[in-house]
Amino acid sequence: MAKLVPMPRQGNTVESCVLVGWRLQEGAAVKAQDILCDVETDKAVFEVAAGFDGTLLKLLVAEGDDVPVLQPIAVIGEAGEDWQVGANSGGVSSAATAAGGPSPDAQAAPSMSAPAPEAHRPQAAQAGAASAGVSPRARALAAKEAIRTDELAGSGPGGRVIERDIRAAIETRGPLSAAARSAAAQAGATLSPALEGSGPGGRIRLTDLEAAARPARNAAPALGAAAALSDDYLDTPIKGIRKLIAERMRDSLATTAQYTLHASAPAERLQALRARMKAAPEALGMNGVTVGDIVLYLVSRVLKDYPNCNALKLGDTLRSYARVHLGLAVDTPRGLMVPVIRNADLLSLSQISDEAKRLAAACVEGKAQPDELSGSTFTVSNLGSLGVDYFTPVINAPEVCVLGVGAILPKAITKADGSYELAPAIGLSLSSDHQVVDGAPAARFLKALCAAVADADLWISK
Repeated sequence: MAKLVPMPRQGNTVESCVLVGWRLQEGAAVKAQDILCDVETDKAVFEVAAGFDGTLLKLLVAEGDDVPVLQPIAVIGEAGEDWQVGANSGGVSSAATAAGGPSPDAQAAPSMSAPAPEAHRPQAAQAGAASAGVSPRARALAAKEAIRTDELAGSGPGGRVIERDIRAAIETRGPLSAAARSAAAQAGATLSPALEGSGPGGRIRLTDLEAAARPARNAAPALGAAAALSDDYLDTPIKGIRKLIAERMRDSLATTAQYTLHASAPAERLQALRARMKAAPEALGMNGVTVGDIVLYLVSRVLKDYPNCNALKLGDTLRSYARVHLGLAVDTPRGLMVPVIRNADLLSLSQISDEAKRLAAACVEGKAQPDELSGSTFTVSNLGSLGVDYFTPVINAPEVCVLGVGAILPKAITKADGSYELAPAIGLSLSSDHQVVDGAPAARFLKALCAAVADADLWISK
């Protein structure tokens, strides 16, 4: 009998996934281990296996749909079988239902039950259904370089577009100028690989993008279908993963009483420590430690004395943690992601540095696992490398605090004789939920952290 394949739950906190693309089309023979489609949450991209052998009788959702977890997405059965019989029976693939690793119960959300099958859901567009898909690495590079993947012939298994296909398209099309890259990124637009640049060496300039955005009235636009263009402005629908991130940020502000405290910490010893590590023998393994890594280390130690800041607000309960599980805000082509450095307070500086780099790379490449993206108790967001002094980070609910790390800049300080001199200082911004963390306790934590930063070299020797 035909059975339903549900949208798997990718961790207990995920309530829906966007179906990125179908790997197979209706009528295809499938094995249990065959990849049926690619889906993504607001955290990462995942592959969904068929779960059992048979024939793919029906695709129940279209590419780009935001599908609740456990809702049926396809019907698999015997060739020639009536797919609606299986859909109406409510049969579900146990193998597919079990897909996706659990996340810690600290941020668990109530499970969602599977809704009634939508037997008359429109079929996915034929072009999308026949697509072999795009690998996560290729998708990330395509987003960075504004390459349209639907115009590429994939060289991967089954015609899948892989990273080398994107790189070949970049060489064919020519590089983007800095202004063109910024404009394309802000618009979320993608460009045809056939677009010709007017700059030196075929470089695509901003004027080329503007020309491509103003085609003849009856001509297809050169920019991707996700962007609706006019002569004067660019409309980009907020959907898919960007929409999920937007909803999480809005919900965080709507359900918490957020306020932000700003301070600066002397950074002279911090910079000297970083310089010494960079110049240290490679065998010590400290060359790659950054200022951001040192701040993460210090946060993990200082938080131990401020348990109300290392906590989650779960309804009317404040759950404080003995261990520090640091969330690390990572900028990716798909948007903001927050992987977790678990038990950071037990790790050495070099271990925190290595784990931060591993998790950030996994997020950018779309390889982060569900259990690496949940369970944080405190989050750090670092915009210092972008030249930001101070900012107002949004709390990663149900956490109650988030730290924003700014740039190191010269700051006037008062000397003993009353004169002034300039010394490096790093900007720190702490957002807290006033429902559970009052201003004075938050200020004490921030003051303690500033003191630790000022004596960074002493803290790492503890």
